[in-house]
Parts: sequence; C-alpha cells; structure tokens
Amino acid sequence: MTNNTAKIVRFHTVGGPEVLKIEEVPVPTPGKGEALLRVKAIGLNWAEVMFRQGRYLESPVLPSKLGYAAAGEVIAVGPDVDKNWIGKKASTTPAFLMTNYGVCGEVALVPVSALPVYPPKLTPEEGTSIWMQYLPACGALIHYAHIGKGDFLVITAGN
Repeated sequence: MTNNTAKIVRFHTVGGPEVLKIEEVPVPTPGKGEALLRVKAIGLNWAEVMFRQGRYLESPVLPSKLGYAAAGEVIAVGPDVDKNWIGKKASTTPAFLMTNYGVCGEVALVPVSALPVYPPKLTPEEGTSIWMQYLPACGALIHYAHIGKGDFLVITAGN
C-alpha cells in the first residue's frame, strides 16, 4: 500500500478462481458510518466462492470486490464515527452486502457497525476467524431449525 493506492482483489466476470485479479486502486475515504481497515488477515468462506460464481444470495455488481472476513487495524473513520476507533485492532462480521463492500485486499472500507474489536491476545488470523463459525451455526439453528428459549442442543465435537 502506498499513501494513495492499495492492492485489492476484484473480478470483472463471474466464474472460477481464474477471474480474480489483484488491482491497484485509490485508497477509499470512509464516508458516513464507515471505517477503513488496514488488513492483516482474511478468511475465505463458501460465501465468497458462491458470490464469485454468481450463485450467492446476492449477485455481484461488476467489477466486484470480494470477502466478508478480515482483521487488521483501523486507520481512518468517517466524519460521524468516533475518532477513538483509529488504531484499534478489529475484525469484520458479515453484517454487510458484498455488493457494497469487500475485504480482500490491503485495505477494506467497511461499515463500523460490522467491525468489533477482537481480544488483544489473538493474532489477526485468529481475530478474523472467530465470528464466522458462530454466525452460520446461529442462522442454521435459529432460523432453520427454530431452536429457541427452553430448547437444548448437544454438540458432540468441535472443529
């Protein structure tokens, strides 16, 4: 990353991994409710593969960025965001649309509402991975299996 440009992953057509390009683009300026993260680690999930293939819940707007999971350091914030965010180590949660944001690159512009601070004892790689296991399980158990108050669940193994 230079002062004015950063490398990010984008694609201009849907398809396999061969459609991914590393492109040098201007460093974005955070707008209302946004923060700019200097990315230290990313996570790849089924959502990114399906999105790149045009088979996800949302269709990419081309050229498209990619990615939900990242961890790093907040380096800039929008005009309405608390300046105390600058310098914090944070990771993203998938609380945004990949049609609007993407985190695969040297920097990522994301909604600050999708940017929790992760525990300082974790590495960026650990920080980027802690949220994704919870959310699919939560969605599957609550939304699809209708588990609710008073229900019990036994987890017999972990990964």
